[in-house]
Amino acid sequence: MALDSLDPREFIRTKRDGLAHDPAALRAFVAGCAAREIPDYQASAWLMAAFLNGLDASETDALTLAFLHSGRVFDWKALGVAADKHSTGGVGDKISLALAPLVAACGVPVPMVSGRGLGHTGGTLDKLESIPGFQTRLEPAAMTEQMRKLGIVMVGQGPDLAPADGLFYSLRDVTATVEFEPFIVSSIVSKKIAEGARAIVYDVKCGSGAFMKTPEAARALARRLVGTTQALGAAASACITDMSWPIGWAVGNALEVREAWQVLRGQPVPGTRELTLTLAAEMVRLAGAALNLDAARVRVTHVLDEGHAAERFLAMAHAQGGDTRALEHGEPFHAAPKVVELQAPRAGILAGCDCFALGEAVVAMGAGRLAMEDAVDPRVGIVMTRERGDKLAKGDTFAKLHLAASDGAIAARVAGCFTFADQSPATLPADLVLERVEG
Repeated sequence: MALDSLDPREFIRTKRDGLAHDPAALRAFVAGCAAREIPDYQASAWLMAAFLNGLDASETDALTLAFLHSGRVFDWKALGVAADKHSTGGVGDKISLALAPLVAACGVPVPMVSGRGLGHTGGTLDKLESIPGFQTRLEPAAMTEQMRKLGIVMVGQGPDLAPADGLFYSLRDVTATVEFEPFIVSSIVSKKIAEGARAIVYDVKCGSGAFMKTPEAARALARRLVGTTQALGAAASACITDMSWPIGWAVGNALEVREAWQVLRGQPVPGTRELTLTLAAEMVRLAGAALNLDAARVRVTHVLDEGHAAERFLAMAHAQGGDTRALEHGEPFHAAPKVVELQAPRAGILAGCDCFALGEAVVAMGAGRLAMEDAVDPRVGIVMTRERGDKLAKGDTFAKLHLAASDGAIAARVAGCFTFADQSPATLPADLVLERVEG
């Protein structure tokens, strides 16, 4: 269907009334939005109508292909089988920062195209940009040259890479339409295929801090992501991972970069190191750089512990304009003006966390966006000083808030995200990876 024959009002009305779109009409609508011939307010209206009334498999496939073919599709076959990882979004999820250079240091090309914060979750681009000078926008020629030299690039969506997805992604964040499986699948898969990845691991979060709250919802999304990716000719697998507690120690942009650097330097950060190694092994296996998962795990562990991943991270950061001296020398890195200790209100076990509420509170502190035009403060966030299941006395410090200014209300809000109990929770996961999905 040609755009000039599409009436956006009628198109929106179709979904408002719960009817299915003709795939050609859906592709024309997406093309019109990407060309800025259909205004954002009509795109936003359609997002909400689809969120409320659903998209079937045919519509989801049409949306994915429309995103994919709205711009350039990269091809890295000359360098090998390119691999990537995508997380559905979590609290304290800085895994990509260490994972990408680790896999690249294993000889697997990693053309990672990432996003900004979405809803209550942080974004890899915002974290990378907390490194002074780090450029997350590169021209295709510069991306190609860096991939040839280093085997890794970490960037945002340029204007020629799935541009329609970039537009809809930003609108989803500010129209409360993030948590919708067809949007998630179309956005993720189109972007990963467009960037040239042919071996993709999906980290599907499950729990209070995830968009998928239940194992059933996470499993359904994982299967759909893997199936859609495989249907487009790429290898794929998924790990369903626990998001009922923040990953690692830190939540907040610069704080998470510092933690990722600690992992790259060999520190055994709880949660973060283990998940990084698990997902890296999956990527190396899918790309055919190891015979099986056990061999891949041995390889990525050796490369990390020998410091090769840290070297690759520094080379990438410097190539993209980043100044890493503060990180390397352990100097203050975007130090917050105010640090407040959170103390246990009573004796007991640090038992639980409402991760969604915590993510929202960290966004409100300035680590994320409430509107598209908002600036992000890299300094703010929270650093856990005690782990889930620890026994605390009344008044013991269990976390430190990094704030732009004193704010008793936000401190109380964050403290209220955590629960204390007389006994350890019986349902603590033994492993962050709850389940694997192969398709």
